[in-house]
Amino acid sequence: MIALPVAFTERMRKQLGVEEAERLFAALDGVSPVAVRLNPAKCGEGGVWSDGEAIAWSRNGRKLKERPSFTLDTAFHAGAYYVQEAASQFIDFIVSHEELQGKRVLDMCSAPGGKTTIYSTAVGADGLVVANEYVRSRANVLADNVRKWGMGNVLVTNNAPEHIAQFEGWFDLVAVDAPCSGEGMFRKEEVARTDWSEEAVKMCAQRQLAIVREAWQSLKDGGLFIYSTCTFNDEEDEGVLQTFIEEMGDVFEPSQNVEIDDAWGIVRGEVGAFQTFRFFPHKIDSEGLFVAIARKGEPTTQRTPKARKRVMQEVDKASRKELVRWLQDAEQYTFAQVADTIYAYRTEQFKAVQALSEGLTAIYSGVAMGQIFKGKLKPDWALSQYVGLEHKAVAVEELDDARALDYLRKKDIAVGDMAEGVNLITHNGRALGFAKRVGARCNNLYPASLKIMNL
Repeated sequence: MIALPVAFTERMRKQLGVEEAERLFAALDGVSPVAVRLNPAKCGEGGVWSDGEAIAWSRNGRKLKERPSFTLDTAFHAGAYYVQEAASQFIDFIVSHEELQGKRVLDMCSAPGGKTTIYSTAVGADGLVVANEYVRSRANVLADNVRKWGMGNVLVTNNAPEHIAQFEGWFDLVAVDAPCSGEGMFRKEEVARTDWSEEAVKMCAQRQLAIVREAWQSLKDGGLFIYSTCTFNDEEDEGVLQTFIEEMGDVFEPSQNVEIDDAWGIVRGEVGAFQTFRFFPHKIDSEGLFVAIARKGEPTTQRTPKARKRVMQEVDKASRKELVRWLQDAEQYTFAQVADTIYAYRTEQFKAVQALSEGLTAIYSGVAMGQIFKGKLKPDWALSQYVGLEHKAVAVEELDDARALDYLRKKDIAVGDMAEGVNLITHNGRALGFAKRVGARCNNLYPASLKIMNL
């Protein structure tokens, strides 16, 4: 691995002191640890990675002894867990102190989706997470991970922060996981070292402040604001918060005190009303992270911008009759067509999703059900991943290890005991997707964009 940038080492020696900085540098030249976070809606009692070490601040986190081949693990493709740094899972500890069931969350800079899936689980079936990503290619990856996590309560948008800000006072929690200079990834990604520069730090700090200004507008009075980066320098961390506080004045309130165990190695601090938490690789077996939290303490009136377009059309009664048989608690849903695909939404949040979709660029929302032909649903892959899928609606074909991997490679698989027509494909009881039997032939319906390459 290439050497750490000289300017970075000089900065850290000044910020941390020489001895502490040298310990950090040694850790950054070490081996990157591996951690996962289980999806409680898909793991069941058996779970996965039962041999992993529990992460103290994450309800469903596990540290692994070594990095396995996730690509060849069907549980990974079924959304049973998400591969995520242990430090990043601290967001789960923060939201565990909040009453978020049924609430609305904005995750402003959310790709590839690790923290989005934390919020998705936290708000529950009746809540709503708006996961925004400005870069379209990254937003597409985010949407795939949202589908795989399977909660059906996320709206993925592809907008600049100032567009989101037009939805003033809409959210109970707003999170900005800001694009940063990436110092916390120096151990994991060599490109983070080669791309780093002092100019990049300054540019990132300016961009972070601009995003924070816009994101703040969408937070309700009393709502929780979370700011995070994966970098170490105080210019992008405490410095951004201090400048924001100076600009805004007396509009911040402390959140309830988040108690942590000193043995965890997390470095606590304060910037005005913000509680801060720092994760250093030489103190904690994870990559770097900075997190800060505070509440909004200024009156905010909810405002919804005028719709720019009409994108949703509720389905007719005949279509609804076919759709409801595919979902558990089907009476809880509203079904609407967007372009050529029908989506399902929990009725409590449908109007909100509709307003957001008509004012922003939405690329995925709710649960993609599929298309109806001659009165029958041709299911979308996303429906197979949804935790509320009614398995009795369709024949189920459980595959052994070899056939399951062939299915994920989008190869032809033997029909075995498949019923004629559409079958839900499972492995170890977890859904992977759909296949269609036509006589002696099986059409593999796994998405070509997601297939695993031969290894």
